[in-house]
Amino acid sequence: MAAEEKAPKKKAPKKKAAKKTGAAPKYPRHAISKVLRIPEAIFAQNAGQQCTDRESAPFVGVAYNGPYQVELSSAIKFGLIHRPKPGHVAATELANKIIRPQDPQDKIDGLREATLMAPDISSVYQHYRGENLPDTQFFNNALTDKFKIPTDKVAEFTEIFIATLKTAELLEEHNGKQRVLDVSQKLAPEGTSDNTIKKMGKAAKVDSNDSCFVIMPFADPIGSYYKSIYETAIQTAGMKAVRADNDIFATGKVMDQIWKGINDAKVLVAELTNKNPNVYYELGLAHAMQKPVVLVSSNEDDVPFDLQHIRVIYYDVSDPFWGEKLIKKVAENILSALNNPEEAIFKSAPA
Repeated sequence: MAAEEKAPKKKAPKKKAAKKTGAAPKYPRHAISKVLRIPEAIFAQNAGQQCTDRESAPFVGVAYNGPYQVELSSAIKFGLIHRPKPGHVAATELANKIIRPQDPQDKIDGLREATLMAPDISSVYQHYRGENLPDTQFFNNALTDKFKIPTDKVAEFTEIFIATLKTAELLEEHNGKQRVLDVSQKLAPEGTSDNTIKKMGKAAKVDSNDSCFVIMPFADPIGSYYKSIYETAIQTAGMKAVRADNDIFATGKVMDQIWKGINDAKVLVAELTNKNPNVYYELGLAHAMQKPVVLVSSNEDDVPFDLQHIRVIYYDVSDPFWGEKLIKKVAENILSALNNPEEAIFKSAPA
């Protein structure tokens, strides 16, 4: 009798792979004004001393749950509380400076220090300091492309970023735009800008023979900024500074020399203050060649309307640190323009 045929075994259904969730955002998930309540409560209820995470919740007047744990994480990222040991938190000296100021400037300085400590928020601040924030579309693109903020978190990050900068008085309204104030000279950790420039220079692969052409008026006082500000900034970025009057006007037709200087340059800097017609003309040539240009002005009125979608550095000569700030900012923006030329090249509106 033939052996009974065995029925084929049914294959067990494949288990669906669990969906991978993206990494948790690095930035604080709350604005600084919200999480200040944690160190305030620890000071009020526990003299600022350490307590367990769970003990801190009733101090604040909330339940100890997932959302509160995220809030604790945000306060830590702002440097308002720290962990003396696992599972415990205590208020920091920075929080004490904000909550119990000994000087009229302590609170605002403390809020600004906390802002500069926060991951991502600090990076975006450093990038746009001294500039107007771009329009929403361009800002969103920068957040996802340059700062790697997940697309589905852009709206949340923007809300937290704007609210935090307003609390720290780091935003000012200028003709309907939001200007990011530059306080990095006073509050940023020493060497922050130098380290940023080194990293950006490495990414841009600049060579000491690469030239940066400076478009600016020749007459003082602005003309004197070439030596004191722009040449120094360009050398800081690792490049060679070139200006028409001093460097390439020796022979030949003036316009030919300007054309060659602009054409040979890897990047340009344009000083727009006082609406100098020669500056505008040379800037037009640079834009016609699709060259990246770093725009600089002491005021917004001197920036043509059709250039305001491009990043512009604004400086204030009444600030005692304006020269040092401008040198570092121009150096950073030169390298940024090389790494991301789309943010520094003029694109006319489609017909």
